[in-house]
Amino acid sequence: MTQTVRALGFALFMSAIGYLGWWWWRLPHAPEAPLWPAPLLDTLLFSAFALHHSVLARPFAKRVVERLLPSNLARSSYVWVASLLLIGLCVGWQPVGHSLYRATGVAALGLGLLQLAGAALGVLTVRRINLRELGGLETPQAGVALEATGPYRLVRHPLYLAVVLLLAGSAQMTGDRLLFAALATFYIVVAIPFEEAGLEAQFGARYAEYRRVVRWRLIPYIH
Repeated sequence: MTQTVRALGFALFMSAIGYLGWWWWRLPHAPEAPLWPAPLLDTLLFSAFALHHSVLARPFAKRVVERLLPSNLARSSYVWVASLLLIGLCVGWQPVGHSLYRATGVAALGLGLLQLAGAALGVLTVRRINLRELGGLETPQAGVALEATGPYRLVRHPLYLAVVLLLAGSAQMTGDRLLFAALATFYIVVAIPFEEAGLEAQFGARYAEYRRVVRWRLIPYIH
């Protein structure tokens, strides 16, 4: 039963990522709409996903979940809820519309290369982490090693950088894409200090040394 729940959760996780990609591709076709209240409603939807993604990942929240569920299903339950919230965000998104720009020629090529860099960085980063743990197929193991190789030598949060590059590299920018990109980037910038506090508590002096060696959190020479 446990493995079935985990396998279905992993399938839902991968489906949610795929659906997000399809939804993003479809955003330029969103109908024109009044500028209010769609952005407020979309912000609330994104906030529900972001709060779960951050709060339920904190140690105190994990301890609460493990009191309610078997410990080998704690990660899977997080994945189930996060995936459903992500799908709900896409389904419930209220169209903003309005085309802001459509890059062509050299500009479009440059933005395409930016997205290609983001995709490559994302693949390299995922190869450094345990996708089965990330998707809830396996229970995270205590005493896991601190990852500080590959793209983690460039910035401390390369997967977040990959997301930013993919969003910022859109050759066709609409109100919907801009709002989603702004919300996602704001969330990433706010969430990183909390994540790093948890990592420092987990790894202690090793993470402090890693922060000294890899100075940049998200974007080299900027942040």
